[in-house]
Amino acid sequence: MTLLLLLWLVSYYAGTLGTHTEIKRVAEEKVTLPCHHQLGLPEKDTLDIEWLLTDNEGNQKVVITYSSRQVYSNFTEEQKGRVAFASNFLAGDASLQIEPLKPSDEGRYTCKVKNSGRYAWSNVILKVLVRPSKPKCELEGELTEGSDLTLQCESSSGTKPIVYYWQRIREKEGEDEHLPPKSRIDYNNPGHVLLQNLTMSSSGLYQCTAGNEAGKESCVVRVTVQYVPSIGMVAGAVTGMVAGALLIFLLVWLLIRRKDKERYEEEERPNEIREDAEAPKARLVKPSSSSSGSRSSRSGSSSTRSTANSASRSQQTLSTEAPPQPGLATHAYSLVRPEMRGSEPKKVHHATLTKAETTPSMIPSQSRAFQTV
Repeated sequence: MTLLLLLWLVSYYAGTLGTHTEIKRVAEEKVTLPCHHQLGLPEKDTLDIEWLLTDNEGNQKVVITYSSRQVYSNFTEEQKGRVAFASNFLAGDASLQIEPLKPSDEGRYTCKVKNSGRYAWSNVILKVLVRPSKPKCELEGELTEGSDLTLQCESSSGTKPIVYYWQRIREKEGEDEHLPPKSRIDYNNPGHVLLQNLTMSSSGLYQCTAGNEAGKESCVVRVTVQYVPSIGMVAGAVTGMVAGALLIFLLVWLLIRRKDKERYEEEERPNEIREDAEAPKARLVKPSSSSSGSRSSRSGSSSTRSTANSASRSQQTLSTEAPPQPGLATHAYSLVRPEMRGSEPKKVHHATLTKAETTPSMIPSQSRAFQTV
């Protein structure tokens, strides 16, 4: 009998002092906060039940109550339609149900039950876990061979702590899923990974996973390393291009010179006098009188076909071939050469030709004297 009384007292005081429970749930899910009592069976009319919430900032508000056979639950717009008693609270189960959970539901919940001067309460600490938001993957640095590149990954929301994990996605058989050997994690920014001394093999698809107790989300980013030629190769290429340009310029210049030379030779070929060519034939013109010699002189002075050098050579030839003889009549003849192409005739003064006509010359009676113009 004494033992039964002791057990009853222990259970009574335990219900009076209350219990403490901690529950973790993910946002948008359903949760049931337990609260059991034995105070409603004797007198149901005097039974009062109340759930209170104390948030992380210390503010307290009423969630749901039962009093005077009425249930009151819509105290705020935020809680409207989301909170209710989970079971038959009059039979001893005053558990609270919340669906769907929101981050603002996190805090310490207190269940108070009163009936006929007796009290019972229980405390439940509710932690609402928020999954990480989809992270954003970014690249910072140069995507060139030999440079450094930082992979950045960050979630804008989610329950702390958030753990970040980078890995390489295998796209082909034989590719490694691990990060390149020269990779370093920035512990001050867990979502940042530094890829040092990039090589062409560093190209590929990289995935970042952000996770916590509620779940995980991931994002991917592609790394394409570009090949950069060395300074020696660039200098060689530039030198080759310059040498090629100079060679082309030289070839063009030589071609132009050759064309100019051929054109010059074509223009000068008609003006050349070959040594083995036959001299042009002279034609004889016999004037009728001395006045005809004058006309020939005048025509020779005005004509563009005779030259002074030809007249001089003709006079010397006549002097050597037919020396003058006294007593014979003098007749003037003119030797006219055909026009030579390409040479411009020089004018001969009229007085010179007149003086040449009056010079007496003796020739045999069988021949005639000729004057070459």
